[in-house]
Amino acid sequence: MRNEAEVLKMHEQATAALETGFAPVNGLHMYYELYGDGGTPLLLLHGGLFDIQQQFGALIPGLSEGRRVIATDFQGHGRTNDIDRPLKTADLASDVVGLLEHLGVREADVFGFSVGGAVALHLAIKHPELVRKLIVSSVSFTPDGDRGGNAEAVASMTVDMIAGTPMEQRYLAVSPHPDREHLQGLLDKLGRFDAGSSGWSDDEIRGIAAPTLITVGDCDMVKLEHAVRFLQLRGGDVNGDFEGVPASQLAVFPGTTHFFGLARTALVQDVVTTFLDAPPPGAWKDQ
Repeated sequence: MRNEAEVLKMHEQATAALETGFAPVNGLHMYYELYGDGGTPLLLLHGGLFDIQQQFGALIPGLSEGRRVIATDFQGHGRTNDIDRPLKTADLASDVVGLLEHLGVREADVFGFSVGGAVALHLAIKHPELVRKLIVSSVSFTPDGDRGGNAEAVASMTVDMIAGTPMEQRYLAVSPHPDREHLQGLLDKLGRFDAGSSGWSDDEIRGIAAPTLITVGDCDMVKLEHAVRFLQLRGGDVNGDFEGVPASQLAVFPGTTHFFGLARTALVQDVVTTFLDAPPPGAWKDQ
């Protein structure tokens, strides 16, 4: 049986990017990969301590069929360097805006998971002109939407606790500063990610222009009732037989935790591509 590192290497070989590069953005050399061609580009934003391949490697072949895909590594993750700056959603979003400008992309569909989902949500609220459709996975829009436990666990995480894991191996293999001291620095920053933030108001979520797909695991860190509230604010939770199917939708993946939120590749791909390819329903009205 192959171990996780071998599986990841197979994904990389199967998903050879058409183009890779580094964009000079906000003091970063921000790494990106481009796949596929056609349609509105799809921007992929990974979660904390992951990178392009760890988060999306299994999904990219299907997502990039007939579609241009842009994937990037956040500050301090993957092949992107770290700088003397904490990890905050607003700063990571600013980096993404700079990357899109570097690539000449004026509008994209945005798919973000966890930390990447928080960044995707920020883009949709603060830079609505950039986002055609929005996919936010395993992220709450207010802190009280989380069950608790995950943030506390990350805040106390040390390199010794992840020694020998694919995350440590990947960091040491591809990071521009591949040592345990820098990895501990990244863990410390993730432990303070958006500390003190109150999140977004109901009106800000209600006012998002982009049709929104919310995904969550049924045993995720995000409370299911919070995900339903998210959907309701986006115009969902209606009797579609009589009112039509809203443009914003919710997918709950069964038997799925936060860490493995995108692990069911075929299911995730079907849900995401169906949402991206669907025309806006005629019944959709801003709530």
